[in-house]
Amino acid sequence: MNENLFASFIAPTILGLPAAVLIILFPPLLIPTSKYLINNRLITTQQWLIKLTSKQMMTMHNTKGRTWSLMLVSLIIFIATTNLLGLLPHSFTPTTQLSMNLAMAIPLWAGAVIMGLRSKIKNALAHFLPQGTPTPLIPMLVIIETISLLIQPMALAVRLTANITAGHLLMHLIGNATLAMSTINLPSTLIIFTILILLTILEIAVALIQAYVFTLLVSLYLHDNT
Repeated sequence: MNENLFASFIAPTILGLPAAVLIILFPPLLIPTSKYLINNRLITTQQWLIKLTSKQMMTMHNTKGRTWSLMLVSLIIFIATTNLLGLLPHSFTPTTQLSMNLAMAIPLWAGAVIMGLRSKIKNALAHFLPQGTPTPLIPMLVIIETISLLIQPMALAVRLTANITAGHLLMHLIGNATLAMSTINLPSTLIIFTILILLTILEIAVALIQAYVFTLLVSLYLHDNT
């Protein structure tokens, strides 16, 4: 009970060296691949899910936007597997680190914005000044729209960090409460343990949903600039 509540969010080290890079590279190793002509059920299900996800995200894009399909599918798989592995006991979740999420959000957002400025500069600049704006409000609206554009990658990163961190903290608190009540009141322990199981199921859903939301928002930013 005296354990630091945020100890699980500290980046782990091996012999004084940061192990976050190894942890980040580990999830891709869990993705099964097939060398045979006929796939098994696991590979078939995996390919079906990838096609379903990519089709749903790429339907609204033109030809130029669909060139990002491989990157977006890789992004959602990476975030989903990282979030799910973070639910294992004594594991580290890289997506709880705001710095890592910013490292994913800023390049993708910047790439989409730069693409829009190169291919549709008039439409890109038109977002800063809605049509029919009164002349006295033009400077204020330009500033507001510029801030709203620059804050998009921060919103992406903070949303993912906050949702994953909040779930882990809640599971940690309820787990400690279950251990504390186990020696005091058995019926209360069973109730709290049931809540913990339901919360774990909810966190699995949140891990997948947040991966989808992050990738979908990047896809929407790309759609606005292509």
